[in-house]
Amino acid sequence: MHDLPPLARFGGLLATDLRDVTSDPEALDSAGFWAVSADFEGRLTCARFGDVRPAPVPAPVPGAWRGPAAGDWTSSLDRAAYMAGVRRIREHIAAGEVYQANLCRVLSAPLPDEAADIDDLTALLARGNPAPYAGTIRLPAHGVEIATASPELYLRRDGSTVESGPIKGTGRTAQDLLDKDRAENVMIVDLVRNDLGRVCATGSVTVPALCAIEPHPGLVHLVSTVRGELSVKAGWKDLLEATFPPGSVTGAPKSSALEIIEALETAPRGPYCGGIGWVDADRRTGELAVGIRTFWIDRAEGALRFGTGAGITWGSDPEREWAETELKASRLLAVASGRYEASGRTITT
Repeated sequence: MHDLPPLARFGGLLATDLRDVTSDPEALDSAGFWAVSADFEGRLTCARFGDVRPAPVPAPVPGAWRGPAAGDWTSSLDRAAYMAGVRRIREHIAAGEVYQANLCRVLSAPLPDEAADIDDLTALLARGNPAPYAGTIRLPAHGVEIATASPELYLRRDGSTVESGPIKGTGRTAQDLLDKDRAENVMIVDLVRNDLGRVCATGSVTVPALCAIEPHPGLVHLVSTVRGELSVKAGWKDLLEATFPPGSVTGAPKSSALEIIEALETAPRGPYCGGIGWVDADRRTGELAVGIRTFWIDRAEGALRFGTGAGITWGSDPEREWAETELKASRLLAVASGRYEASGRTITT
């Protein structure tokens, strides 16, 4: 609803008092605190807020969020289409056109409440699926209403130091992780190193951590860390141009993977798999998450959307990849239905 006041939440901070909205990435090196949303397809929204203060995510108000019922969700690719897509990507790999490609699908459900406030969903996510890069941007007049429970760091900047934390490899437990998962992670680390190398000082890009096992609610991930020192004249515009869209949600080589994604996926990803976060231009700091585990409201369609996907390699089994997309979505969809508590119990209403 357009009468909901603009706000953003990141890392225990609440930003209000909207001052400016722009699509110019150079603004991120000017002044002020910015909330940033970059759609996978390239639409950039940067919102500067005048009042930024510490504020925890409020406790959920019972009944404030009326989410879709579990059976209301439809997928842009059904099980058969998704598995066919996995097989097609393996053909591209066999032909030497790509080493890996991410195949995603967008889930959509009608919003039961036309006046739904994405910030009410934020309160449920904070308790039902806490995440290191959780965030919310509410800009209804600009078509941006996003709540993310992202576990993945796209870009962190502290002065001239930049860091990325690509995730590749997912299982219910560490024992579920395969050699395929590690190989997938290493491939994407190479891609991220090359991306950062375009805007970092020669020889400064390092990999402080490779394939660390990281637990998250309901699953585990393999996570690596890639770090570098920005070249003297490089700013956010250069950093985004060199690295976007994030390598972990495209594939390697990135250009070939993007062509395959365009051919196989039937719905735009929007903020899913894009970049979501904040930039403090005055302090030359910022943190953008990869927009996974992310909900967004599409007011034009009266829908709530959510994306899920998996990285496909030669070693991929179509059935297993479909199951991975289901695993990534199941807990979050339960939270969004309002039927999931922090205790893990289902609420019967």
